[in-house]
Amino acid sequence: MKGEEKSRFLLGISLTDRPKWQQFLICSCGFFFGYLVNGICEEYVYNRLKFSYGWYFTFVQSFIYLILIYIQGFTPKQMVNPWKTYVKLSAVLMGSQGLTKGSLAFLNYPAQLMFKSTKVLPVMITGAFIPGLKRKYPPHEYLSAVLLVVGLILFTLADANSSPNFSVVGVVMVCVSLIMDSFLGNLQEAIFTINPNTSQMEMLFCSTIVGLTFLVPPMVLTGEVSKAWNSCYEHPYVYGILVFEAVATFVGQVSVLSLVALFGAATTAMVTTARKAVTLLLSYMIFTKPLTEQHVSGLILIAMGVILKMLPNHNVQRLHTNVKLHLKEKKSANLEENRPLV
Repeated sequence: MKGEEKSRFLLGISLTDRPKWQQFLICSCGFFFGYLVNGICEEYVYNRLKFSYGWYFTFVQSFIYLILIYIQGFTPKQMVNPWKTYVKLSAVLMGSQGLTKGSLAFLNYPAQLMFKSTKVLPVMITGAFIPGLKRKYPPHEYLSAVLLVVGLILFTLADANSSPNFSVVGVVMVCVSLIMDSFLGNLQEAIFTINPNTSQMEMLFCSTIVGLTFLVPPMVLTGEVSKAWNSCYEHPYVYGILVFEAVATFVGQVSVLSLVALFGAATTAMVTTARKAVTLLLSYMIFTKPLTEQHVSGLILIAMGVILKMLPNHNVQRLHTNVKLHLKEKKSANLEENRPLV
């Protein structure tokens, strides 16, 4: 079962028969579109309207996902995995989404972005401990991830007008969501690896259904459900924003699952981190903000990280070998020069 090849589709677009670069480009474009819209909507709802109902909004959007999945033609009869497969996955998925949305009530966007940009490192580390995966990465991929993370943090901190605003509650929330994120991508990859016949729609459907049960306790215990209901009753247009955001995020979610299935959790985490850099850069281009030396340094590190990640393993190994040979030759030449004449 493990060696079988599954036909992959992204919202009706066939991915299986395309070259790897086209698969990567299509999935990345879908992801970038979905989460750029998601970021704009979240910024408006949380910062402009001051609505901080992360659990309730995730709950509402989960039902919109189910409607969209039904429109795509998926039914439970098409499932190839038992429901229990998705319990852990659903718990970390809903926990991560709820805490990420809710943390914006305590942190401003640059502060949250700074924490979330480190996601790729815990994803790579956690991958070594997930049953059915046990993934190991070459040293240059860890270096690539570090360059990307440091570059993005530098770029974020360079914005003096919107410097990170920290709150203990917000930091705890975003750190817990980061831990959950590190398990999320790897659990998804493990399911795709163990059973290649698993479709993206099945994974999204099952994790959403099971995840809804995990959202109810925090909504009720915090009293958020009544507060959110009353606030949205007074501002009903918020539901329109949530629907629009959910549709865009649905495209992003399916694209992310396609990336995980085709390229693995670590590569997907690199793409999601790079998306944050593109979002920031676009905001500077659109609103013509001045770029400082720190911005440029951050962009250079991000570019180095992305380029290093894109290099095939054999090219990196060849480069490493050439460097070692060059150093060895240089050392031999120095010894020859310093050898005393007889």
